[in-house]
Amino acid sequence: MKLALLLLAFAAAVTVALVVAGRAAMASQPGADNAPASQSAPGVQTVETRFTRVVIVRMRNGQDMLDALKTAVAEKGIKNAVIFSGAGSLTSYRVHVVDNVTFPPKEAFPEAEGPQDLIAVTGYVIDGRVHAHVTFSNQEKAMGGHLEPGTKIFTFAIVTLGVLDEKTSLAGFDSWK
Repeated sequence: MKLALLLLAFAAAVTVALVVAGRAAMASQPGADNAPASQSAPGVQTVETRFTRVVIVRMRNGQDMLDALKTAVAEKGIKNAVIFSGAGSLTSYRVHVVDNVTFPPKEAFPEAEGPQDLIAVTGYVIDGRVHAHVTFSNQEKAMGGHLEPGTKIFTFAIVTLGVLDEKTSLAGFDSWK
């Protein structure tokens, strides 16, 4: 079963990589002022890059998901990557979500304990920093947000990363400024 899950994750990652490779376009946000993005950055900025490899990370029961991802990124020397997918289960979650629609953005930090299916993980690794978003569900609802410390793995979690070439910089891509 473990092999089947790993093969499924790998097949999904390879499919996405083949579709995206050579034409990945990502919004960039240079600059360091405090003005809203609509006033300080171009509306759209793109960069083209290629994936150099695919890394599949399996995390075991009891681990903090964000800490485990950070460890894997450091151990594999990943500077910039796209988080393609993820699946598994959780015993608790802690995320942050946007809590207003004016600048500067404010955040709320929902958290709870209890069984959750981890149904998606997306995001980026930017200059070695994990910027992951998770979606999870229980019998009553689905939720999601920016992954924070305190999200604990139940059975396992698998996350697939598409590593970008070393020339690509994603610095500032996740800044609203």
